[in-house]
Amino acid sequence: MVKWLLLFAAAVSISAADPKADVLSAMESWKQAILKKDAAALDRLLHPDLTYSHSDGKTQTKADILKALPNTQSITFGESSVRVYGNTALVKGPVEFVNNAANGATTTLNLSVLQVWLKGSNGWQLVARHSTKLIPLP
Repeated sequence: MVKWLLLFAAAVSISAADPKADVLSAMESWKQAILKKDAAALDRLLHPDLTYSHSDGKTQTKADILKALPNTQSITFGESSVRVYGNTALVKGPVEFVNNAANGATTTLNLSVLQVWLKGSNGWQLVARHSTKLIPLP
């Protein structure tokens, strides 16, 4: 009887996992790794085949990102939609980046960002990202 209860409890625990929450958690981990310039954490969160497109048209690989970590002061995610299709998740929403310039000034970017996350043996990893600048309303 105890074996069956443990098996049932394990099955309930597995089925209760929320993939959307897991993806959002991975995004938060990515954010913290960027802010802390934690290359080891980013290495775990970025897929080896990463395509990371910036709003200015520049595209980087995983190696590019790990080599030149951005000097970001803050990242704020807006209301995002998360769609999960098996081991693939699409996250779309506004993101505000405040970056530090070499001269001590800050720049703020308001972007619409599409992220593609894949779940594999290493958990959720960012495999693609594309951003577009949002034009402020008059």
